Amino acid sequence: MERAIAEPLVWLNGALTPLSEARIPVLDRGFIFGDGIYEVVPVYALPVEAGGACVRVPFRGAQHFARLARSLDKVGIAAPFDEAGWRALVARLVEANVAAGVLAPDAHANVYVQITRGVAPRGHAFPAHATPTVFAMANPLVLPGAAQREHGVHCVTAEDRRWLHCDIKSTSLLGNVLMAQHAAEHGVYETIQLRDGFLTEASSANVWIVKDGALYAPPRSERILEGIRYGLLEELAQECAIRFEARDIGETELRNADEILVTSATREVLAVVSLDGARVGSGQPGPVYAALYAAYQRAKAREARNVHSA
Repeated sequence: MERAIAEPLVWLNGALTPLSEARIPVLDRGFIFGDGIYEVVPVYALPVEAGGACVRVPFRGAQHFARLARSLDKVGIAAPFDEAGWRALVARLVEANVAAGVLAPDAHANVYVQITRGVAPRGHAFPAHATPTVFAMANPLVLPGAAQREHGVHCVTAEDRRWLHCDIKSTSLLGNVLMAQHAAEHGVYETIQLRDGFLTEASSANVWIVKDGALYAPPRSERILEGIRYGLLEELAQECAIRFEARDIGETELRNADEILVTSATREVLAVVSLDGARVGSGQPGPVYAALYAAYQRAKAREARNVHSA
């Protein structure tokens, strides 16, 4: 007899409910206008000692919840929780899905949180009175496999035609969706975008280049979403004695880079080995990628030890 597949439990407006029973009104402004903010938090299950029990770690949780608060503030949505409240929600959601058999006890989780302005009669301006809708779900965190780590991934480029508030982690993601589809139609991993001849970001990842052993990234601005890994890679570069500089990166520099990296919560750090069919550097993941990936794993282990000892 086949084992029944457990149904995920989600958080919706203060209650845990089976995913199939979760409902929002059609006049929710997130549905009508994409008027909302989201955040994605990787929650690792990491052993602190060899053979020991796993500790659940919302990796870089403080930074994720701070970015969530910034995005909510920028669009004028009242924050439903402070950092402690978000941490409690994430822990409860993950624990409930482990207890339900949706997540294995030693499985990493990917927690998606979304807050919309709430339900109101359709009108473009903010409603005078609306209660934010709060939704969260936890899924297994699927990281890049060994083949992608060993051989890298392939990307294409496209003109960045999104709005100029990319620093807000908005649920209005049609521009990003079109770029992800552009990559899918070309049979590659990602689309790397350029605006006015300068590198911005991928459809759902920050982009970095390496030249002569130094690491470069586009500057923090409204043209990119500052990924949580942006600050992390700065720290890891310092740990690895890799020079880092944030500045405008022209298209020629991008195409002549020794290495290109993409980073996000679900990819960690990953090497790009071809761009628009042309080889990047040696055509294999390079030494800066290898150093930063190893440092990333050490950072995860440190955070698990910190959580365990707290």
